[in-house]
Parts: sequence; structure tokens; C-alpha cells
Amino acid sequence: MPVRQTIEGGLVPVKVYTTDIEDQAMEQLRKLSLMPFIHSHVAAMPDAHLGRGSTIGSVIPTSGAIIPAAVGVDLGCGMAAVRLDMSSHDLPENLRSIRRAIEKAVPHGRTAHGGRNDRGSWGQTPKEVLKHWRKIDIETQLGHVLARHKKLIGPKTNTHRHLGTLGTGNHFIELCLDEEDRVWVMLHSGSRGVGNRIGSYFIACAKHEMDRRGIRVPDEDLSYLPEDSELYDDYVDALNWAQDYAAWNRRVMLEATLSAIQKVLKRKAFVTEKAIQCHHNYVAKETHFGQEVLVTRKGAIRAGAGELGIIPGSMGAQSYIVRGKGNPDSFCSCSHGAGRAMSRNAARRRFTTADLETQTEGIECRKDDGVLDEIPGAYKDIDTVMANQADLVEVVHTLRQIVNVKG
Repeated sequence: MPVRQTIEGGLVPVKVYTTDIEDQAMEQLRKLSLMPFIHSHVAAMPDAHLGRGSTIGSVIPTSGAIIPAAVGVDLGCGMAAVRLDMSSHDLPENLRSIRRAIEKAVPHGRTAHGGRNDRGSWGQTPKEVLKHWRKIDIETQLGHVLARHKKLIGPKTNTHRHLGTLGTGNHFIELCLDEEDRVWVMLHSGSRGVGNRIGSYFIACAKHEMDRRGIRVPDEDLSYLPEDSELYDDYVDALNWAQDYAAWNRRVMLEATLSAIQKVLKRKAFVTEKAIQCHHNYVAKETHFGQEVLVTRKGAIRAGAGELGIIPGSMGAQSYIVRGKGNPDSFCSCSHGAGRAMSRNAARRRFTTADLETQTEGIECRKDDGVLDEIPGAYKDIDTVMANQADLVEVVHTLRQIVNVKG
């Protein structure tokens, strides 16, 4: 469907691809439209909902400035998916062994490689992870930024220890079947602790910069870094590094997941198509409506003409491999998922573990209180979200999960 509603009254309009959005999120978008450096308009995707810093599901083109809180702290968070040379018939009837093997192979939750001993000292990061880490070493690639910002990366910030780890919240690894019963591996994660540290540091820097320059913004989370400041260049460099780290993180986890599956099945698992990778919390330099701008996608993926992307549902709903249509009004973007219908605390108040078991029936996954806030009922209906973005993407594959590993 085309744009469902437009927010007027700011310096630019906001084009919204849904009517299912909270008043608070609409107000958040209205404040964003008052910023003087927004190019053309703001777009809000069909899964848009209230977020910290800016509305999740917003696409923000800027010229001459960048808003760190609009990017957030899970820099480079996104998806990866591969199709394997096997079908459901190649899998065991009981899938618990596969879930357990993945959980053992990929550190998840509030964990890191090596773990801590009784004295609080870290163990060793696996050699294969260190091999990848050397390609993206923060000291080598961001030495110029670290020299100017001594507090950017603290002594407790994990870097190589978090590479190839899942994290918490809505991050996941899934085994899925497509419409032809073929097996896919799909995962969702970001830049972990180091991305959080970089994002939080520069959000604070932006607020300080507003105070220093005497600039008032509609909301302190809209504090920005002007392009004429050294902070701007340092942030963009650190942000790009974190986005690369997040992509490497997903590659390392894919390798570990495939290895775990192979051990259980006692056979090779070959990837039959090139892996699909897409960020959905990131910034990219692009040209839209005749001007080169920085596009911040906060909970949105790029959907340029012919480009493949991944739109996951909830733990109990189908997901989609899509091909972008290059819609200009969305800045060649689409939703990054179903989008939350309620907060995590609200989900815990409303649902029980019995509800979780019912809503994830037939899926091999955790069904305990620790993942209750991720219950499918806490999310918007993915079919409605997909219908609202028929002008933005076409469906290539429909995936249904059969194994889910949560952080």
C-alpha cells in the first residue's frame, strides 16, 4: 500500500506507512520533523513504534548533521540468512539436539567467549574468533579516534570476546523451512558491548555539543553533531567500524551455527545461495531526490530495486526474504520486522508461560519466564505489516521457524 498518513506542521512532512502507531510515536516523529537539516521528509515504516532516541521504524535523511540517539546504541544491528542443501526430511524428528548444539556453539545472553573463572579472570577467546578479530581490530582501524577520545572504549568493554556472540533481548538464531520445505538458517544480532559503548559515548557528546553551542532542540535525544565539528567525523568513523563489526559478528555466528548443525546431523551442510546480510540500525551515504545525504535507518532495512532483504516475524510467526522495489518515498526502505505492539514490561504483565507455550507450539525453543517478553503476542501482526508495504517489497520466500535460540 502507499503512504497511509502524513504528519504535517514541521519543517518537513513525515510519511507514515501504517495507521497502527501510538500517539507517543507520532509525537516523536513530529518533533523529529522540526529539525532544520532533514532532507525532503521523514519516512516511518509499517512496523513503526515508540523507541528510545527516535521512533523505531523511522528513516531519516540528513544533510550537514547527524543525530546519534536516532541511530541508537545497537549499531549495525541486523539480519543474516543462508539456505542449506537440505530439507526437513534431513532433520531429526526431535529438534532439541540441534537447539542445544547451537546454544553450546554460540555464546548467548549476557555472556562472552572464554567466560570468567572464580577469580573473575577471563578465559581464552577461541583462535578462530581471534582470526576474524584481527581483520577488524579497533586499535588499528580507529586509533585516530581513540587517541582523541580516551574514554571511548573502557577497560571493561568487550571487543574480541563478544565477536561471534548473540547477546540478549530480541536477538535470535533460527532454523527455518521455506515454502518448498528447504532449510534456512537465519539470525539477528548487532555490535554487542562495543557498539553500545560507542553509541552511548557519542550520544552524550552530542548533548554536550548542544549545550556548548547554546542550541535548543525539541527533545534532548535529538541532540546532533554538526558536520563542521571534529566530533562528527569521529562519530561517523566509529559508527562505520561498529557496523562492520556487527556484520562480522553475524558471519562468525553463522559459521558456528552451521558447524553445530553438521555435528548433530553427521553430514556437511552446504550453503546453496549467497548469504543475505542486512543492517537495520545504521547510517549510509546515499542519493535521494537529487542530493547526497546521510540516511539513518532506525529499525528499517534498505530495499533498493532488486536488493534482497530479511524481514523476521516474531517467535511464532513466519518471516520473509524480500526483494526491494526501490520506492523513492520510503528512501528505498522497508520494515525490519513485525514491530512491538507493547513494551517488554507490559508483555510480562499480560502473558504467562502457558500463553508462551501455546503461541510457540511446534517450535523447538525456550518456553520459560526468561523469554516471556518476546512472546509472539507482544508483536504486531506480520501479515498486516507486509500488506502495508506491498509498494516497498515483493516476497521471494516465506519462512517458518522450527528451532529458535534466544539471547
